[in-house]
Formats: sequence, C-alpha cells, structure tokens
Amino acid sequence: MSIRLAHHTIAPQVLLAPMAGITDLPFRRLVARFGAGLVVSEMVASQEMVQAKPGVRERAELGLDDHHSAVQLAGRDPVWMAEAARMVEANGARIIDINMGCPAKKVVGGFSGSALMRNLDHALRLIDAVVGAVKVPVTLKTRLGWDETCLNAAELGRRAADAGVQMLTVHGRTRCQFYKGRADWAAIAPIVDGLEIPVVANGDIRSAADATAALALSGAAGVMIGRGAQGRPWILAQIASALYGTPAPRIPAGADLVDMVAAHHDDMLHFYGAPLGLRVARKHLGWYMDAANTPQPLRREVLTAGSAAAVQRLLPQALAQRHEIAA
Repeated sequence: MSIRLAHHTIAPQVLLAPMAGITDLPFRRLVARFGAGLVVSEMVASQEMVQAKPGVRERAELGLDDHHSAVQLAGRDPVWMAEAARMVEANGARIIDINMGCPAKKVVGGFSGSALMRNLDHALRLIDAVVGAVKVPVTLKTRLGWDETCLNAAELGRRAADAGVQMLTVHGRTRCQFYKGRADWAAIAPIVDGLEIPVVANGDIRSAADATAALALSGAAGVMIGRGAQGRPWILAQIASALYGTPAPRIPAGADLVDMVAAHHDDMLHFYGAPLGLRVARKHLGWYMDAANTPQPLRREVLTAGSAAAVQRLLPQALAQRHEIAA
C-alpha cells in the first residue's frame, strides 16, 4: 500500500513531521536515508522567504535530488503564500504543505498556523492561492480545531479537498491543548470518514505499538512522527518495517552509532557554518545522549565544546552506554 498524490507516491506511509529548529536539511537527509516515506521541512514563513530574510530560505533547502521531501509554508496573506509556493516549486519542491496547525503563540498571534481554524473562509483563501500558484501536489496539516468548542477539522478538510488539497494531516489535539495530555487518535476517525483524500494521523506516535493503535482508532492512511524521532532518526523506518513489512533498518550501535552522530554533526556544521552549527547541533547531541545515560559532567562538556574536533573526540565515551528500546 501507499499514498498517491498525483504522480507522487508516498511509501511507506510513515512521514516525518515538520518541527521548528529540528527538521532542517541535515536531519531530513538522515531520516530519509533510513527509509522514511516523506520528510517535511521546518515551517517556512512565506513573506519572510520571499523577502529573503536571513535564515528563512535555508529552512526550505531541499536537497534537489531527494523526491522524499516536502516544504511546509505558513502565512496569513494569499499573495505572499502564492509567491512563496512558486519559489519553492521552482527550486525543486515535489510537494508543498500548508501549515494550519502550529500552536505557537508567536505564529498564532500573527494570524497564521492554527489561528486560521478560527476563520475557515480566510483559510480557504490561502489554500486557493497556493493550489492555484503551483502544479505540484498541495497538502495541509492541521489540528482537531481551535479548542473543544471549535472542532472543525472535518469541515476544513472537506473544503480544502474541494479546493484541490490532496492530503490532510491531523494532529489529534486542539490548538489550546498545545502538547498537553494525550493525542486523541479516535477523534480523527470522523474526519477520515468524511473525506476521499488520504488522511494522516499525527501526535504522540513514538513506537510501532503507538502507530498500530493510531491507525486502528483513526482509520488513517498513514502516520506522521514528530518528537518520537528526536535522537532516533531510524525510528520511522523501524515503524514502517513493523507496520508494512519494509526492510528493517540497521540500527547503529557502538562505533557505528558514533560514526553516524559524528557525520550528522559534521553535516550540520557544513550546512550552517561552524559557529551557528555548533549551537544548532547541541539539541540533537543531547537527544543522542539521552539513552546513553551520559554522566552530567561529560554531557556538559560535549554540549559546550567549542569545536567539531572536541565534540568528536568526546562522542565515543558519551555514547558508550547508548541502548535502543524496540519500536
């Protein structure tokens, strides 16, 4: 089985969620190499991208040879959204995703992200603008609604599908829940039942057991993994193997793990430049060390190291106790 979007096939149906400050090009490349069906960029602010604000275009860097990549756009103005969509399509984007699910205050305060669920007419103007601007498939990511009194993802999904959106991803929380409590996968089921386009379930999926439950409760066509991939770039391929029988990834351990983390660190430094890359890499190094129970003094030394050479010298010791929990 697979998800078909025009001429593009998503297989396996295990997708990497867009995460600000995390799903940059180096991390997406790493996850894709293990065997994800689709990896989605960090949310890219449409107006800032068109105006070439520093750092914004880098979030949409694709790796033009990678057909497993999508770019996610956010914004509140149809003109900027359309122009940004044309730009990323011209740069090689195979799929463009529209963000209507981000709960962050700075995004919602700018009437973007999940704030658009409070005004579906305006949300549709943005969708119409993007769909009309490009030839590649357009998808949409959203939440169940704004709050418990405004659960309108089903209506948004129907209207978006009528406008040409080809896939919907639903995070099983409202905006006002942020990331509290548990994602409600069963609440996605009525949305799936009311749509002919594929729906992907998102939220709190960290293992094959979670993915199996999410699919059973939602009836979705696939799952999207976010925070569960932090420090485990192989987890999407591991879940796909359990769900769909795809080849199981070789999970690195020992020297192989050190080599993988060192290569990821080096890729980030090349992508961002050394000073910024060292800072951006710290969150990933921290996640890699989480399962290693790295002693705090050594952890601190790794995260404050001033050079790539210093980091890589410390990695074998820092990851010595790394263990992996089965998916």
